[in-house]
Amino acid sequence: MEDTRDAELGVRMVVPSPAVPPRHSPARPRRLHAMDRSFRGLTAGLAFLVLLLLVGVALSLFLRGWEAFHRFGFAFFWSDTWDPVTENFGALVPIYGTLVSSVIALLIAVPISFGIALFISELAPEWLRQPVGSAIELLAGIPSIIFGMWGLFVFAPVLGSAEPWLNDHLGALPGIGTLFRGPPMGIGMLTAGIILAIMVIPFISAIMRDVFLVVPEMLKESAYGLGATTWEVARHVVLPYTRTAVVG
Repeated sequence: MEDTRDAELGVRMVVPSPAVPPRHSPARPRRLHAMDRSFRGLTAGLAFLVLLLLVGVALSLFLRGWEAFHRFGFAFFWSDTWDPVTENFGALVPIYGTLVSSVIALLIAVPISFGIALFISELAPEWLRQPVGSAIELLAGIPSIIFGMWGLFVFAPVLGSAEPWLNDHLGALPGIGTLFRGPPMGIGMLTAGIILAIMVIPFISAIMRDVFLVVPEMLKESAYGLGATTWEVARHVVLPYTRTAVVG
């Protein structure tokens, strides 16, 4: 502020002085720029680390499996022989078991996970939504070896006691009967598929719940306003809006 006096009127006036721009140290912009570059380099390095891990896993599998391809050729994929005495091996049985158990798990887990996610996002009251969601996230964090040990020592004996009844009533059905034929030990494709389904249900439920919560409320409220039921809203509004994310 500047103190001035008008000589003709004899009035004292206070005139604001022009703002003086603050002085910045020339080292500060350089320091901020260096920090930005360091942070960008750190994040880029972490991103490339994931790619390096993926390349390392693929390279390790290729190098470890090259001996099998070199000895057995591509017949290794469709040969069901597994003879350690003659050192003659084929991967058809493990591949078939993996595919069948995965299909069984998806057939069981996807509908159940869809119902859980729909209940949490659309039907559950506020006081129940958070505890159920937290429980699902906790189940998703359980190591897979825990599910495997539980399935081997707890679930397999239970299913083994039910396999004779299943074999008597469903054993003649094509495709389904092969899941529980053989000795009633409870160890087979059906057991593996059910255990795998129990293991992946928390993951699929959590992902579907997060995807369903992204749907704009305006779309759902508009459908309810037109008289749609909860199932109709889920089928004609929620699923079409989130189809790509759910399938992915």
